[in-house]
Amino acid sequence: MEFQEMLRRMVVERASDLFIKVGSPPSLRIDGKVHFLDSDDISPQDTVEFYEAIEDSKREGFKNQQEIDCAYELPGIGRFRVNIFRQRGYIGFVFRHIESQIPNFKELNLPEEPMAKLASYPRGLVLVTGVTGSGKSTTLAAIINHINMNFNRHIVTIEDPIEFVYKDKKSIINQREIGIDTSDFHTALKHVVRQSPDVILIGEMRDRETMEAAISAAETGHLVFSTLHTVNAQQTVERIINFFPPHQHNLIRLQLSLILEGVISQRLIKRKATQGRLPAVELMIKSPTIKDLLMEGRTTELYKAVREGEYFGSQTFNQALKKMYQSEQITLEEALSGADNPEELKLELKGVTKGTTADFDFEY
Repeated sequence: MEFQEMLRRMVVERASDLFIKVGSPPSLRIDGKVHFLDSDDISPQDTVEFYEAIEDSKREGFKNQQEIDCAYELPGIGRFRVNIFRQRGYIGFVFRHIESQIPNFKELNLPEEPMAKLASYPRGLVLVTGVTGSGKSTTLAAIINHINMNFNRHIVTIEDPIEFVYKDKKSIINQREIGIDTSDFHTALKHVVRQSPDVILIGEMRDRETMEAAISAAETGHLVFSTLHTVNAQQTVERIINFFPPHQHNLIRLQLSLILEGVISQRLIKRKATQGRLPAVELMIKSPTIKDLLMEGRTTELYKAVREGEYFGSQTFNQALKKMYQSEQITLEEALSGADNPEELKLELKGVTKGTTADFDFEY
């Protein structure tokens, strides 16, 4: 199977990923599961076609590091994020399809009013979190596009690589790619505040230096968005604090209480009746209670504050899953598998907020 045909099949099958490994047929990840294509095994020579098509700077980076991230666009088929690496001495590839049209909050099953609220803030830090492949980049793109469509702002993105490409609407957007437009996140962030940005998007918080720069940018009046590989708000706050040595923890807690406006944590859940997955979203939006908990380091109490923070737009995973199940978007089995606390979700579906599941006979 030719390389272009593999990518075409990926788009047609609505696969999230394409895996190219020497010695095996190409394979697709569809709705979270890997399926092999009916094709010959990939040979070492088969990988040369794409490798020679990538930019010289990326090939040089691959020679030095033996792995690299880049973007690739095939006219008439689509745009892809690509990770190139070595395994057992051979070159391997993983392609991730990037939708050509940036979806809006409603299309992504994201709570529209709270998301729009977070996008409208003049300053602060907003984090999108979740495991690899949970849709963080797509959610960030929807936020940036919402700002672009509704506000007159200057937006600077720092990405590795650039995934979604924006067209200026009400905002002007400068997109900078690591390895092409700047050497690394830290260098880009060091200079970004002199580029008169209103909004800064950082593709990923990878180290303490990047986190320090993001906090500083938010403190000096910018709206900063980024991602972390954490599963919920509590873990996110604890991860940020643990980036820093113990003697700085009290200062970081104080800074977070002042600048952290929201944490959007998501996981993908299989749809009930059709192909595809939907994000279930935990939203922690700052309230007076959450601000106090952050300042005092009482992170174990954040879950309760989120659960009781509906007035401010917050919701837990269980509350999101309950809505998705009751609207028949997902099955009960999928709802329970995606829950942080399945027993608590069962109680919520029964309209019970206290007690234990041992007290009730559940029939669905």
